[in-house]
Amino acid sequence: MKPFILVVEDNVDLLFNLDLILKSNDYRTLLAKNGIDAIEKLEKANQQPDIIISDILMPKMNGYEFFQHISNDPRWSSIPFIFLTARAAQKEVRLGKLLGADDYITKPFEEKDLLAAISGRLNRIQRIEKINEKLLNLNHRNYEIKKEQTCLILVIWDDKVGPELRDYYPKTKDFHIPLENIGSQLFSAATTIYGHDAIDKAEGLLINIKNYNLYGYVFFDSFSVEHERSEQKQYMIAYLSPFLSYLHSLKINAIFKDFSKKIKKNDKWNIKRYWLMISQSLNEIDLIDQ
Repeated sequence: MKPFILVVEDNVDLLFNLDLILKSNDYRTLLAKNGIDAIEKLEKANQQPDIIISDILMPKMNGYEFFQHISNDPRWSSIPFIFLTARAAQKEVRLGKLLGADDYITKPFEEKDLLAAISGRLNRIQRIEKINEKLLNLNHRNYEIKKEQTCLILVIWDDKVGPELRDYYPKTKDFHIPLENIGSQLFSAATTIYGHDAIDKAEGLLINIKNYNLYGYVFFDSFSVEHERSEQKQYMIAYLSPFLSYLHSLKINAIFKDFSKKIKKNDKWNIKRYWLMISQSLNEIDLIDQ
């Protein structure tokens, strides 16, 4: 089936041109003139869009407000989002990225740049879907997770035993998922898709782990070691929660980068501290949205 794209743009001529470009490149489209119109059409749509492309300056509900709305709705929070705007100022670019959008295209744009951005997002979706398929094949059992339960885990590759759960927090028995299993499965699934030597190219991925009824934000990297066969030791940091939005994942990514620096430099680190940092950061986002 052809990929399905929601385009939100208040300029009727540009909306028509975008529709023409996308359809001529084998995409199906759903068109809206502002954020309110887009939400109404999403509610009525028989299929969830694969990607959303949205202008920023629009009447009734602008692009930033629209993005925040869908980011906090579990039905739509995992849809890749591309901002399309005439504003080229660095402040606007930073704000779009701060909110968690996947890409930012400035008008006027080249058709090839728009199509490249869409293709990149679609390839990422396919890789995430493949990881989920691997997870489903590895474990068919469904788990029920309490709303407030979250967990931060660190998994490091060992040449002898494979993915090894090195640390986690909270240290509680109330988290009913076997963390060794999910850590190993996430690592193994990503390795299958990207290849062991290129696992750090996966960087950060927001995954809906359906058979665990969980969302996971996973971050891959590696550090140099002399005694390993590949001279690189790969590792994965993952935050598990009943729900995560793209805005959440951006905050987590910034914290994970700091955590990863500590690991790469072999500095002292405390996994509880990073779990608390993430919890506080996500709580601040949720309070703002209330």
